[in-house]
Parts: sequence; structure tokens; C-alpha cells
Amino acid sequence: MDIRKQQDTRSYELTEMQRDRILQKLKERGCRITKQRLLILDIILGQECSCCKEIYYKASRKDGHIGAATVYRLVNTLEEIGAISRKNMYKVSFSGDCQMENVCTVVLDDGTACHLSAKEWNNVLYAGMKSCGYLGGQQIASVTLNECLCDGKSC
Repeated sequence: MDIRKQQDTRSYELTEMQRDRILQKLKERGCRITKQRLLILDIILGQECSCCKEIYYKASRKDGHIGAATVYRLVNTLEEIGAISRKNMYKVSFSGDCQMENVCTVVLDDGTACHLSAKEWNNVLYAGMKSCGYLGGQQIASVTLNECLCDGKSC
């Protein structure tokens, strides 16, 4: 797989902006540069995260006072200024021949992350749908996910 395709598979695609440029853009928008925002930004820049919740789990392990809303707001702001793109966040492959790695990351409540390839993701989803009685002879064509904004509480 060439480098460009690997970059496209990242859940958060970083643009050419470096950390200092991002911080400057945030200041221009009137955002205070707090320790929590710096921590969240460093997690985003330093690691591949598949969703805001994963960023939140990583940040909250380092600073227990960080709330999920802080993560969501910063991620939205970073997207608005063009520092990140979430365009591939919920893109799911259903080709049985796809060999792409790290298509889906499942974060458990203990912080453990399970990184599934496209093939593994397809197998898990198919087995779950079939065992719950949702599938007869059909095959899954696509999945659309909506991000949960409930922060672990009922909506």
C-alpha cells in the first residue's frame, strides 16, 4: 500500500499545519490555549485516533478533569480551521477481499483498543447481525454510523 493510501485511512487526516500554526489559528479565533487543549491537540497530532471518544479516553487517562465535551468542541474547532479532517471517520469497507488494516478501532471501557482489519470488521459485524437474527441470506452492503454525543449518559 502506498503512503498516500495509508494517509487516507487515518481517521483524523492531518493537513500540512504544524502544531505552532494550529495554535496560532486557535488564538486568532479567540481560543485560550489551556493545558487541556494542548494535551488534546498533542494526542491528535501524535497518535491515530478513530473518534472523539478514543481521544477522550486517552486524554482523561492523563488528566482526569478533561470532559468529553471539551474534546468534541476542540475537534470541531480544529476541523473548522482546517487543521484536521474527519471525512473518513465513519467510512466502512464491506469488500470481502479488502486487506486494509486498522479499519475499525473499538475502545473498551478499560481503555483497551481493538484494531480490526477490514476483513475482521466484516466478520464481526456479519456474525453479530446473523446471530441476532437480522440476516437471512443477505450480505451487508454498507453501514452508516452516527456519532454518539451522549457522553455515556442516556440521550
